[in-house]
Amino acid sequence: MAFKALGELLDESLQLPVDGILYTVPAPSAAVGLRTQALINAAAVAADGGQVDEQVLGDAAEHDLYRDVLGSAHDEMVAAGVTWPTLKHAAITAMVWIAQDKEAAEAFWNAAGDPNRLASNRAARRNSPSGAVNSTRSRGSTSGTSGPKAKPHAKAKSKPR
Repeated sequence: MAFKALGELLDESLQLPVDGILYTVPAPSAAVGLRTQALINAAAVAADGGQVDEQVLGDAAEHDLYRDVLGSAHDEMVAAGVTWPTLKHAAITAMVWIAQDKEAAEAFWNAAGDPNRLASNRAARRNSPSGAVNSTRSRGSTSGTSGPKAKPHAKAKSKPR
């Protein structure tokens, strides 16, 4: 068995429909991908009450991250006159794609970034008519890094009936 060319196996772009136009976000460079991954991990640690890595956040601030993650779609959106909330949502969707995968980016996009809508989408998938729950984990990032570990929760004791 021989390895196939990687370009034949990977779909290295993201298609985002905005106001009747389909914008193609190309795959970022390795440097942009690594910086985005580090930024997402730093934000997750900070949100969890951990120590923020000021160097990571400073590095991200030094660059135009939205332009970097959207690639050529950034200039196309600006030229088309999209609104700031639209550009921001597209850029954060691209960041989710870079840090996780297309499925997570699609869920974020379709929920308009609203965490409550994201949670209801997850609940709907768990309670689908087929009753099937997809227990297969997505392959996620292949960067070789993992995000912050979840803190174990104490199990609640059930009351006897």
